[in-house]
Formats: sequence, C-alpha cells, structure tokens
Amino acid sequence: MKSSLIFIFIFILWGCSHKNKENIVASDPQLDSIKEWITIAKSGTELSMAKRKLYLEKSQIEIDQLTNDTNRLQLLSSLSLAYQKLKDSLKFRETNSNTIEAADKGHFYEVLGNSHWDLAIFFESYAVLDSAFYHYQKALNNFDKLPVKHSLKSKGIVLYNMARIQNSYKDYLGAELSISEAIKIFDDFEDNLRLHNSYNVLGSIANGRNDIDKALEYYAKAENYLEGIELSTKQNLSWTNQNNIASALMRVGNYTDAKIAYENLLSDEELKIKNPKLYVKATSSLAYTLFKQNQNLEKIQYLLDDAKNINKENNDFQNLARLNQFYAELLAAKGDTAQALLLANESREIAKETYNNDRSLEVLKILADIDPVNAGRYFDEYADLNEVVQEEESTKRNKFARISLETDQVIEENQVLTEEKQMWAGAVFGLVVFGFAFISIVILYINNNRLKFKQKQQESNQEIYNLMLSQQGKFEEGKQLEQKRISEELHDGILGEMLGIRLILSGLNEREDMASVAQRADLIEKLRGVEEEIRTISHELNSAAYKKFHNFIVSLEDMIGDIEQSSGITCSFTYDNEVSWDNLLGDIKINAYRIVQEALKNCIKHAESQRVTINFQPVGDNLQLTITDDGVGFDVNKGRKGIGLKNIISRTKKVKGTVDIDSQKGVGTTITVTIPARFIEMNVMEQTQTANA
Repeated sequence: MKSSLIFIFIFILWGCSHKNKENIVASDPQLDSIKEWITIAKSGTELSMAKRKLYLEKSQIEIDQLTNDTNRLQLLSSLSLAYQKLKDSLKFRETNSNTIEAADKGHFYEVLGNSHWDLAIFFESYAVLDSAFYHYQKALNNFDKLPVKHSLKSKGIVLYNMARIQNSYKDYLGAELSISEAIKIFDDFEDNLRLHNSYNVLGSIANGRNDIDKALEYYAKAENYLEGIELSTKQNLSWTNQNNIASALMRVGNYTDAKIAYENLLSDEELKIKNPKLYVKATSSLAYTLFKQNQNLEKIQYLLDDAKNINKENNDFQNLARLNQFYAELLAAKGDTAQALLLANESREIAKETYNNDRSLEVLKILADIDPVNAGRYFDEYADLNEVVQEEESTKRNKFARISLETDQVIEENQVLTEEKQMWAGAVFGLVVFGFAFISIVILYINNNRLKFKQKQQESNQEIYNLMLSQQGKFEEGKQLEQKRISEELHDGILGEMLGIRLILSGLNEREDMASVAQRADLIEKLRGVEEEIRTISHELNSAAYKKFHNFIVSLEDMIGDIEQSSGITCSFTYDNEVSWDNLLGDIKINAYRIVQEALKNCIKHAESQRVTINFQPVGDNLQLTITDDGVGFDVNKGRKGIGLKNIISRTKKVKGTVDIDSQKGVGTTITVTIPARFIEMNVMEQTQTANA
C-alpha cells in the first residue's frame, strides 16, 4: 500500500509540473510584440489585406525562434485563428496542422483541443459537416484530458455545435444526447444565453420528430431564459424563438395557431427594420398559412409580394427558393399554370444550388400537381432524390457514430499504452526500492482474504448453531414437561397406592384366617392394577419416543406466529404429521426455514398481504413447500427480481431443489419450492452400505 501511494504521489508531482509547464506563459517583450502583431492583423480593418498578412508573416518568423514549447504552441494557435479570420485558407490549414502535430507530441491538450475546434469551424463554414463533426469530437476528447474546471465550458460549446450538425442530418438521438450534456454544463455556469440556444436546438430536434408538444415546451423554456439576458441581441433572439414556435405549428398543419403566432410576431414594427430576413420568412409563412386555410388570395399575394420586395433588397438568395415555392402554389390556385411552373422550377434550381434537398422534394411534389402531364417524371425524380437523401443522411449518421467510436478507441488505446509505460516504470522503481514493502502488501492481502473467509465461515456456523440451540432448547423444555408429568403420575398415583398396600400387607402378615386370606387376595389384585398402570405409563413413554417432539416444525410455527403477531397478517401453516421432520438433513431444515422467513418478509414489505398460507407436504420422493399470499402481485416477466426472491432462489439451489413463482397483479403470488427429501437415517444407511461393500 505504501509503495502504491508513493507511485501515485510521484506521478501527481510529474503531472502538476507538466500542467504548470503548459499553462504558464511568461511575460516577455518578445511575446508581447508577437501578440500585438497578431491582434493588429485580426482587428486592423483599416489596413490593407496585404499589410495585415505581413504582420502575421512577421509573427510566424518570431514564433519559430521561440524555444519554450508552451509559448510557441499557444502563439501558433492564435496565429492560425488569425489566418482563418482573414479567410486565408491555405495558411490557416498549414499553421493549424503544424500546431496540432507539435501539440500532440508534447501532450498540450488545451492547444490540441482549441486547434481541432478551429479546424471544425473552418470545415463547417464550407458545409463539410462530417469533417467538422470529426474535429469537434477530437476537440472534446482533448478537453476531457484537462482538469474539469479548466475545460468544462469549452466542452459545453463543442457539444452544442456537435448537436447542431447531428440534428441537420436527422441524427436526432445523437443530437439529443450531445445537447443534453451541453445543457448540464451551461446550467452549472448559469449561462442563460447558451441555455436559450440549447433549448432552441432541443425544440428543433423535437420538431424534426413531429413531437409538436415537446417542441413547443422546449421553445417556451428557451424564451424563459431570455429574461435573464441583458444583450443588444435579446430582441432578435426573442423574434427568432417566436418564429420557431409558429414554424413548428405550421409544420404539423395547425394553421389556426400558426396564423396567430405569425401575426403576433409581425405586429412588432421594428422587425422589418432590424431583421428584414426574419421579416421575409415570417411574412411568407403567414401568407402560406392563410393559403392553407383557403383565405383571400389577393391578401396572400400582397403578403408574398411584400416579402419578395424586401428579400430582393437584402439579396437573400437562399430564402428565395421558399418564396418562389409559396408563390407557385398561389399562382396555381389562381389558374396561372404557366407562371406557377416557371416559379416552381426557379425554386427547384435555387434549392439545388444551395443543397437544400428538403426544399427540392417539396417543389417536386408541387410540380407534379401543377403539371399532371409530366407528373410521372416528377414522381420518379422525387423517389430517386428521396432515396439519395435518406441514404446520405443514414451514411452521415453512421459516420458520426463511427467517428465517436473510433475516436474513443484511439483514446483508449493511447491511454492503455500510457498506463503500460507508467506501470513498467513504476514496477522497476518499486522492485529496486520498495521490494520488501510490495511483498508485505501481498502477504497482508492474502491474510486479509483468509480472515474474511474465516469470518464468513464463522457466521455460517453461528447461524447453524443458533438454529440447533433453539431446537435443543425446545427439546429440553418438552423433556422437562414430560418428566414432570411422569413424576406426578408416579408420586401421586402409583407410589400412593403401593404405600397403602404395603401398610395393609404388614398388618395382615401374621394372620391366617379366611378373612385375612381374602383381603390379601384383594391386595394382590390391586398390585396387578398398579402393574397395569405402570405398563400404561411405559407404553405412553414408548409412543412419545416413537413420535418425537417436532422441534423443526415447532421452530417454524414459532417463527410464523411471531411474524403473524408483529405484522397483523393472518398465517395458516399445515404439514404432514407422518413425515419425520426432525430427521431431515440440517441444510434442508435451515434453508427451508429461511425460505419461509424470506417469503413472509416479502408479503409484509411488498405484497401488502392480508392472508398467507404455508403448506409443507411430501410429493413422491420430494418435499413441496408452498407459500401463497393474497397481495398485490407483480409481473414475473418484467423487471428485475428483488433481493428477497434472489435469496429464495439461491437457497433452493443450495439444497438442489427447484422454485416456481406464479404471480398476477391484483391476484397474489404463489411460491412453490420442491426439495429432494433427504434424511439423517438414510445417509447413515448409505454410509453403512458403502463401508460393507
């Protein structure tokens, strides 16, 4: 034990020195200059792009000359982030790759986590979501290796980003697990802004599953967290949340409530000025909601025209596909098929360019309705695209799962290798310096196990001894009562009569007359009566010896009676008088006793029984113990067995028996234990036969 503690202490010291080496960045004029150049390059918007990149190149030269790995890697990480901000993809990738390689060699987990995080954001900006997810996962795994307080918030943000990507590919289960972990972290920090965003993601997940009630619940929680936020963006966040609620209602066809929600959102006149993109979405959605309710087509067209004009002013290309789709449906309803087809096809092309497969599928269905002549072709395209989309989503979901699994496996393998190195180093060190202590620990461990084994043995022997002592006590009590009865019979009856006869015979001993002879004959007859009485008592004693006092049965009756009295339930115990219960093997008696005791405990604690029936009868070569209660019952096919039932099954196995449990809810439970009947006399006989053979 001492050597183990010393090993741990040495490794802790090493880890602490390593941590300090990683986290402490000394204040130095050279370092301060590099930091300043990187800051100028990132935020100096008044400078030309070429000038800003010159600052970064100068920083790179100075960083390469640094000898302190911690300082160099942290500054490299800042440098790569600066290149990312300047949209210089090549230099960002090059610097980021160098940072990751060096940090991995030196086990600088914070730098590794941040570098993978930067790379994930880079891939996400180019919509390469599988690569983004991979690097978010790598970042998360590196943050896991840092002290909890040091990296907890970073882990929460990374988990939030992973959940968004998983949700976009309809990996709802994975997304829900990731965002739930993030919420726990943000909740600890009381970070209301990120809690608001996280519950919005949860609402989006529920919306994707068509669980509208859950989605609305999460959006409501998100809105509540806005109350504790003091930001200039608070109003925009609230508008977005209201739009999410209305969108969820519209998605499931609840157009009445969706209309009310969109009208409430659009009633805020500032929305159009401060967030025109959201205004376009809300206005076009309100128009579509009215269209689905068969409202006035002119009003609907007015709303769509308004949305289209605002969208054109803001050059929002992505939202144009949605607007054109809604407009196409409106024109088709008004009978302008040609223009409807034109707008539907425009919507489809924009959806293709922006990789919006869901929009493409919706437009194909609309085209099939507008253009019935070519409906077959549209349906074929819909089926093909739908199959591709589902396959792509499934592939991505599997890839996400594989990334998590493979990353965990790599971490586990690295951890195993590290542990092996430490183990070998510790083993060598321990053998040289603490060999004797190690041997002492092994000896103490062995002795401790032996003591535990002996203790368990003593507990088992004590249990058997207590039962035997109880039986012996009851046997002695019965024996004393029987002795007292015999003493009273002999003293009060036979001895009294014999004393009277002896006195009379003494007086008649010298007389020879006929009266005396007749009297002596009567007295001899009385002696015969006394002899008969002694024979009767002897017969009774012999019968009592034959039908021994049932100590095992009495023990059961006492235990059942005590439980009946203390619990208030009614117990009925029946058994076969012809069975030599006291001659059963000790194991059978002890375990049968405990099975009844355990079953009655269950009746009191769990079954809520009013009446219990216990029956112990021979069945062929076996003994059958049946315990039936009128309690609440349970489903034997569902859930795990409790400790009581496990004990009953375990004790039945000890005596090579079988147990059957039959229970129904509201009816009660019946436990049937079948035990092979084995008696002491049978064992003695078997041993004698074996010895003779």
